[in-house]
Amino acid sequence: MPKKVKKRHLLDYSILIPYLILCVLGLIMVYSSTSYLLLENGDNPSASVINQSIFWILSLIAIGLLYKMKTDVLKKQRLIMAAIAVLTILLLIVLFFGKEINGAKGWLQIAGFTIQPAEYLKIIAIWYLALTLSRRQNSVQKDFVSTVKGPLAMVLGLTAIVAVLPDFGNATVIFLIVLVLLLASGVNYVYTLIVGVGGVGLSVFAIWLINITHGKIFPGRLQYIYNRFAVFQNPFSDELDKGHQLVNGYYAMFNGGLFGRGLGNSIQKKGFLQEAQTDFIYAIVVEELGVIMGILILALLFFMIIRIFLVGIRSRDPFNSLLCIGIGSMFMIQVFINLGGITGVIPLTGITFPFLSQGGSSLLMLSVCVGFVLNISADEKRKSLGLY
Repeated sequence: MPKKVKKRHLLDYSILIPYLILCVLGLIMVYSSTSYLLLENGDNPSASVINQSIFWILSLIAIGLLYKMKTDVLKKQRLIMAAIAVLTILLLIVLFFGKEINGAKGWLQIAGFTIQPAEYLKIIAIWYLALTLSRRQNSVQKDFVSTVKGPLAMVLGLTAIVAVLPDFGNATVIFLIVLVLLLASGVNYVYTLIVGVGGVGLSVFAIWLINITHGKIFPGRLQYIYNRFAVFQNPFSDELDKGHQLVNGYYAMFNGGLFGRGLGNSIQKKGFLQEAQTDFIYAIVVEELGVIMGILILALLFFMIIRIFLVGIRSRDPFNSLLCIGIGSMFMIQVFINLGGITGVIPLTGITFPFLSQGGSSLLMLSVCVGFVLNISADEKRKSLGLY
């Protein structure tokens, strides 16, 4: 007879503990990177970290609720369709009435808090595609185009709204997640090859077109895309204007050395590096705590990501597997895009560093993902051990 075990005994601490450490470190760095300028402006130096802490408390509550939930609830078509409907309404409201920050309308002001609906589209897209593709695994191999065109149209349609805001950073992340999930769904290798070659070809063509037109293919409000693209190749050529952020990010990381200047002692956060608490939080981490600590943080984050992938790979349920692979891929994509942007490998995209950057919507979305994975991990352990 199967043995009864309480779900809390199946908790995957190899995912939960790194999550908690990263979030606590994130709160510390949000305070460190924002308190100086807030104080200079006569505001409460703890305002940003208090806001972030509220979202973290909500995140912990969300993780607890998701962990107690049965995984079968996540497979209900009505639930995911309701989530898509609500998100679609929010995205349309943002598109026409959203708060504009740095040229993009991606935020809604609700009860004193700012939320970013595009962040939640990432987990909604993963959840929806995992459910849809897991139910159509046989037809994916037999008739790929007919099987995926409906789900793709829905997800990419919402992604197009995000791109129009404009928020090309999150739109790119979602697009890459979609590709990963399609390739993980059991698609024929021929389609994998077509997607790979097509992706590389389109990227090369886009780079060539942007270069020869000097960004004139972009209308006025989207000209910033070309500016970011042009400046990342040589930010020092326009150090005082378009290359300002990237150059000061370099200075921050150079100032840190191996062991850092000490917590709270960053120079670049004092007005030189704008929005240091979001896109460039990792540069501030390196400046204050050093390269060694920066590497340790990456190691901890990659350890958690690998554990998420392992949960997905070992899952017997196709839905559980695709959901975890999608979440692990999203974490990995965001890390590489953020680090690629601040190191000048790719243009800046505005993608935050997972768990460290300020952003309540980002933290809550990432935490919901962790809650999904912890639930799936416990469910798979229960099945493998013959428990109930």
